[in-house]
Amino acid sequence: MTSSTKILSYILISIAALGIVSCSDNKSYAELLTDETKNVNAFLANQKVINEIPEDSIFEAGKDAPYYRIDETGNIYMQVIKYGTQEKAEDDQQVYFRYTRYNLSQYNAATGKLPEGMGNSEDLEYEPTWFRFKNFTLTSSSQYGAGIQMPLYFLPLGSEANVIIKSQYGMTSEISYVTPFLYNIRYYKGKI
Repeated sequence: MTSSTKILSYILISIAALGIVSCSDNKSYAELLTDETKNVNAFLANQKVINEIPEDSIFEAGKDAPYYRIDETGNIYMQVIKYGTQEKAEDDQQVYFRYTRYNLSQYNAATGKLPEGMGNSEDLEYEPTWFRFKNFTLTSSSQYGAGIQMPLYFLPLGSEANVIIKSQYGMTSEISYVTPFLYNIRYYKGKI
C-alpha cells in the first residue's frame, strides 16, 4: 500500500467515524443543534433571563439572579452567584477553577430537577483545573472550550457563576455530541 493510499484510507475512515458520532440516533447535525437549543430553552424557561449585558457592567448576584446572555448568538448564558473581590484576569494569566457541570439534555423541566453533576468542585482530592486566560494556542486552555472563560471577560477573579454553555463553546473533545451543559464555576488566582 502506497503512502498516498494509506493517507486516503485514513481520511475515509476518519470521515466515516465522524459521521457515526455526529449522527447518533439517525439525527442530522442540524437536528441535534435544534435539540440542544430546546434543552437550553427548557432550562431557561424556569429562570429570569436578560438578553444583554448591563450597560454599566454591574450584574445582579445571588441564587435568584437572572441569567445574562453573554454572547450575541445565545450560546452562553451566565448567572453571577458571587461577585469576586480580586482583580480581573489579565491576558495569558493562569486561572485555576473548580466546577460541577450538569447535562442539560437530562434536565427534567417538569420537576425543575437537574441530573447528577460531575466535576472537581466538591472533592478536594481532585486537582484544580486551569487555563491561560484568552490563550487558546495551548491545549491546556483550549480543551475546555471558550465558554468556560467567558465570565472572566466581565467578572473579577474570586467570582462564582452558573454558566450555560452550548456544545460549540464547550470542551473540544465533546463538540460532536452536541450536548449543552450548565456549569457552576469558581475562579481563582492561585492554585487552590
